[in-house]
Amino acid sequence: MASLPTIPKQWRKPESLVGKRVLVTGASSGLGLEVARACSAAGAEVTMAVRNLAKASALVPQLRVGAEGSIDLLELDLTSLKSIKRAAENVKTPIDILVLNAGVMATPLRHTEDGFELQMGTNHLGHFAFAGLIFSALTDGARVVTVSSQAHRMGSFQAEKIIDQCYGRGEYQPWSAYGRSKLANLLFTLQLHRLSTQGLLPNKKRIQPMAAHPGWSATNLQAVGPQMKNQALAERGSAVVNTLFAQSAKQGALPIICAATFPGLPSGSYLGPDGFLEMRGYPKLTRASSAAYDQGLAEKLWEISSELTGVAWS
Repeated sequence: MASLPTIPKQWRKPESLVGKRVLVTGASSGLGLEVARACSAAGAEVTMAVRNLAKASALVPQLRVGAEGSIDLLELDLTSLKSIKRAAENVKTPIDILVLNAGVMATPLRHTEDGFELQMGTNHLGHFAFAGLIFSALTDGARVVTVSSQAHRMGSFQAEKIIDQCYGRGEYQPWSAYGRSKLANLLFTLQLHRLSTQGLLPNKKRIQPMAAHPGWSATNLQAVGPQMKNQALAERGSAVVNTLFAQSAKQGALPIICAATFPGLPSGSYLGPDGFLEMRGYPKLTRASSAAYDQGLAEKLWEISSELTGVAWS
């Protein structure tokens, strides 16, 4: 059995990515923006897939300063299967690295345009559909990096209730739903890894699914829930706590960038920060909860995700 590669302590940036084509979802702020910035600086041709083109357009000039690579934009709203399909049709070039980063966190019960519970719809089902629809654009050996969270450890699925949970039926708790969506990210990654290694993907294409989590990082993700509830005090409190305790988005993005670019990582790897409780630090290989490795649950979730989104990955 081949030994695992050694990620240098305090790993900070990728080697040259000249000639590589990278697509990052949710790239107009936070972790996604930092991933796009680092990849472009290293020479990659980066596509920022974003909901708000005007907001992202304003960022492009600063990202191009000193960058060896290029930046372009793709409109993508993961809460709409119609938008996802339109975006997929506009992916015209091959992709070497796909980073599935966009997400929402601990929102009140809301639904996507297609009726899915907002967190499952955005964080898992939207990415499942988008990645499946652009599968033909992925190069052989492409890395597909899904951004999960330590919150996946509070998530759970009941196999007979997955459909209800995807629609937000029954009792709803924002943090439990968030954890479930982040567990779904890992189940997706590891099922994609199994399908690839078994030669069961279309044309027996081999890709390298990876996952990463950013620890506790200061992004605008924490403010979304309070904003949706019009809880200004909670929003301000979240900002204060982030300032005092969280690491920067730039630091939090490092495990994601490492998962996307570090040579020799085995397919199915999971990366996170190396500090206390993996809340902050530099990239290291880690392990998810036992539920993330439940093959039967992963197969069931994959089957239901395909049925709900209409994307068969074939």
